[in-house]
Amino acid sequence: MTALTDPSVVGGLCERVVGRRRELEVLIAALAADRHVLLEGPPGTGKSTILREVAAAAGTGFVFVEGNAELTPARLAGQFDPSRILEDGYSEDVFVDGPLVEALRNGSLLYVEELNRVPEETVNLLITVMSEGELTLPRLGRIEAADGFRLVAAMNPFDNIGTARVSGAVYDRMCRISMGYQSLDDESDIVVRNTTADDRKLRKRAVTITRATRTHGDVRVGSSVRGAIDLVEVAHQLASMRGLPVHDADLGLDAALTSLSGRIRLHEGGDKTPEGVITELWEAVLAAEQPRADDETDSGKATAPDGATAAPR
Repeated sequence: MTALTDPSVVGGLCERVVGRRRELEVLIAALAADRHVLLEGPPGTGKSTILREVAAAAGTGFVFVEGNAELTPARLAGQFDPSRILEDGYSEDVFVDGPLVEALRNGSLLYVEELNRVPEETVNLLITVMSEGELTLPRLGRIEAADGFRLVAAMNPFDNIGTARVSGAVYDRMCRISMGYQSLDDESDIVVRNTTADDRKLRKRAVTITRATRTHGDVRVGSSVRGAIDLVEVAHQLASMRGLPVHDADLGLDAALTSLSGRIRLHEGGDKTPEGVITELWEAVLAAEQPRADDETDSGKATAPDGATAAPR
């Protein structure tokens, strides 16, 4: 992990991960200091992307765990193979390593996604590992963490549906990195890197409407940049099918509806639908492209008619 702190390594990572230099530097510093890390932010902000890049640059193992309500302690740590217990007993050879034990034995990065969807009893298992640097399992014994083992967990904001509050015991054992959405320019760059056709006008529309979903008064959770990426790709396919320009307004609306309406969550009790919100935002994006009457002249003054000469001074 120490080699990751080399400025040239950080620079190379920043070229592959758009708009995340600060987060990359802090993450690398925490891992090099032998600390566990919690990445906290909304979906689509690159939490798993930066960790995969860091693991690849470090040349260390990477063990991925999808956090959900079905992640029991046995699924995380591992368990004895029931079909072999009667014949071989509770020997180490009969134990099937789970992702946690695999990462401990090999000194790998263990990445737990959506930590605040994981049952409390499973989270408690991780707290023990972070505190002691080891895990003790009944009939198997003590498993000590090999050099290089780190736990990095990611979680969405607490108010997302299906999430629970993470206890103070977790926060006390981890360094926390908050990750918000990237800037307008960074998200435009991400769309360029992840789409097959680079159309500046369409890309601007896609990024603008996607970012607008995050601040609309009726929207509780807006779309990530993935919505803009899908909008661009779908619009190009629709243009090919319909024989229309990719900038056609109705075509773009269809692409926006299918790419964004499922990604936003509205406040409860409102009378608007996701389709209605996306249509409203799309019309606002198009309206913003139209020149205003007072923008057609310089300084708000009418230009002189053709053939007119300047007044003498």
